[in-house]
Amino acid sequence: MKLYLMRHGTAEDQADSGLDGDRALTPAGRERVRLVAKALRDADEAPAHVVSSPLVRAVQTAEIVAIKTKLAAHGGTVEVRRELSPAGEAAQFVRLFSAEGRKRVLLVGHEPDLSELVSALVGSSAKPFDKAMVMSLQLPEAGQPRLRFVLDPKTLQFETFDS
Repeated sequence: MKLYLMRHGTAEDQADSGLDGDRALTPAGRERVRLVAKALRDADEAPAHVVSSPLVRAVQTAEIVAIKTKLAAHGGTVEVRRELSPAGEAAQFVRLFSAEGRKRVLLVGHEPDLSELVSALVGSSAKPFDKAMVMSLQLPEAGQPRLRFVLDPKTLQFETFDS
């Protein structure tokens, strides 16, 4: 399975409600997510399934990715799951989706959860995710998961890793 992990885009400092979970993407955050999603699409790395934390900034990020990669037109799905909230259980979904045979899954979440998930999967420490950054891993049916690439959201450059 190809697993894509993406941190939400840049969000406002405080929501009108005062609740952290209600913080929305800023206009610059939305634009950066659009550009990252376009880079994924152009590199033929568009996800087939998107699973997002329920926090507003993550849901907005997932929606933008779904639109820019034309997810619905290719039969893809978008889910919002509480377990991907900060300090949630993202590893459960990785195991579940891998067991279901899903092929290209993007999880939209938060730091430090995403870098901790990468570290747990590949067995070595991962660098922290910048906002709107994407890391992709290959999760084989048997054997050790490996890092495929990191997409830098500022330069839109892919850093690839040999198998």
